Amino acid sequence: MDIKLSQCFIAVDDHDKALAFYRDALGLEVRNDVSFEGMRWVTVGSPEQPGVEIVLEPPVADPNASDADRQAMAELLAKGLLRGVIFSTEDCDATFERVRASGAEVLQEPVDQPYGVRDCAFRDPAGNMLRFTQRRSG
Repeated sequence: MDIKLSQCFIAVDDHDKALAFYRDALGLEVRNDVSFEGMRWVTVGSPEQPGVEIVLEPPVADPNASDADRQAMAELLAKGLLRGVIFSTEDCDATFERVRASGAEVLQEPVDQPYGVRDCAFRDPAGNMLRFTQRRSG
């Protein structure tokens, strides 16, 4: 069976702020930018992984969602309770410095974890947690 990750989704409440972060701070390329029925989806990805995309989508990407559902998702996003993604990097410390210099909220400075990685964590402009991991050798 040939199964590969193609896309993952991250909820954002301001696509322009998210785009500035993912494109400018993280260096991801913009692959698509689509609007439909008052909503917007921006697709970004690493030049190193042309077959994997991150879709920055509205917190509720359903035009038929109720106002109560929209409010509930907005509250969860504001609290940072929706999951983000984990990126791998060759140099956790250099990545940390670059992302921190962008003004992103630091959740965890680089630290060696007992499960074999060095990692750090930030919040994106919408409040999603993003982790950056580097495999430790040895």
